[in-house]
Amino acid sequence: MRTSYFLLFTLCLLLSEMASGGNFLTGLGHRSDHYNCVRSGGQCLYSACPVFTKTQGTCYKGKAKCCK
Repeated sequence: MRTSYFLLFTLCLLLSEMASGGNFLTGLGHRSDHYNCVRSGGQCLYSACPVFTKTQGTCYKGKAKCCK
């Protein structure tokens, strides 16, 4: 009996999460800008990019620059 209540409770939580905008489901598959910068060979810096590098984007939700 406890198991069925637990499963019902879990199902209700999952459905309420989906009804409230689906943040859990829409967040899957999205990568942060920091991850994309480092993956493409850049580095995130809060200051200006060093000499012989160019700004290729942003990091940390626009607070830093991706230098490559």
